[in-house]
Amino acid sequence: MGISSNYNEPMTKEQINRLSEEQLKTILENIAITHNLVNIQQAKGKDLKIIDTDKYDYIMCYSFPCQDLSLAGKGKGMSDTSTRSGMLWEVERILTECKELGSLPQCLIMENVVQVHGEGNVEDFNKWQLRLEELGYKNYWEDLIATDYGIPQTRNRCFMVSILGNYSYSFPPKQPLKLKLKDMLEGEVDEKYYLSDKMINCFLSESTNSKFPRKERFLQTLKTTNEDGIAATLCTTGGTRCTDNFITNKSLKETLEKNEINDTCYIDTYNKRIDKDKSGTITTGVSFRNNTFLAIKNNTKKGYLEATKGDGIDISSRMQHHRGTVQKDKAQTISTMGGENVSVVLNDLRIRKLTPKECFRLMGVKDEDYKKVAKNQSNASLYHLAGDSIVIDVIKAIIKELL
Repeated sequence: MGISSNYNEPMTKEQINRLSEEQLKTILENIAITHNLVNIQQAKGKDLKIIDTDKYDYIMCYSFPCQDLSLAGKGKGMSDTSTRSGMLWEVERILTECKELGSLPQCLIMENVVQVHGEGNVEDFNKWQLRLEELGYKNYWEDLIATDYGIPQTRNRCFMVSILGNYSYSFPPKQPLKLKLKDMLEGEVDEKYYLSDKMINCFLSESTNSKFPRKERFLQTLKTTNEDGIAATLCTTGGTRCTDNFITNKSLKETLEKNEINDTCYIDTYNKRIDKDKSGTITTGVSFRNNTFLAIKNNTKKGYLEATKGDGIDISSRMQHHRGTVQKDKAQTISTMGGENVSVVLNDLRIRKLTPKECFRLMGVKDEDYKKVAKNQSNASLYHLAGDSIVIDVIKAIIKELL
């Protein structure tokens, strides 16, 4: 059926045979219960079981891997099925088969990163819209950000609604944001989610194999926004890289007497004092001032950004695009790498990554539903599921406009 253990390629028969009978039963039962077709390359139009379209309305939601589209990818694009993002054309094949069967779904909803219509991909994006028009659909697309639909996460995604026949569609109006990142955080979390001195030192160590050394990636890729109470886009990893997002705690002094950090008040993530070395250099770029905020070194006039309670810290791999970022009261865009989903918490201003439950909350998932999803899942898998998901509040608003 094409089951995979790494989200990228199907397991071989030899790998499957090494699984226990209990594991195999669990996998097969989950596939059956969720009606999972598993591998789109093996799925057929008839497998969608679209019948009696004169009586029933069918909405088909689809997406395709964004790795070859997004800024973090290698720009391979989606021209054909030889790329991961080229899985889009498997959707074309299935819809063509549905048309031959006289059973096209009346509505399609696509979601992907905004780069799907970027400079390097717009030609294929237009080609896809043209193909849908040939099948009888009218297309409407727009970039929607989660903060406009009630969720404090700066997740910006492209949505396209395609309707069979001569119909029109308008995307949902924006809604006021009432929640902040701190409203989505758990009260107490396990120590394992906190960034250790060892991990910080690892991030700070120099790497000669990269144009952007590890230390620079850790210290200099933090950004600030003018919006309040929002998290940046969450990713899929689990907190082992310097390209992860972090969160802080403690309220911020609105004004400072000076425009530079006091040389005598640097402390590390465990609230310990750190003195300058003989050369006058502070050994860590993650520091505090007067225990009221976390000062993140940044190439600004003051030389740092202020991270306080509930702020999201974006430690990004795209150094050439950012100069240090702190999301005030917001989470970064949730990704499939859980460790990139990070905030500053607790009164001692230690840094930690978001928990899987917090990531799901920032995708609009209720805690009771998270419990169902989390059963028999590893944290790594949960981070991946959250980062690959769609913000529920956004998709609900889109579908509401179809009713």
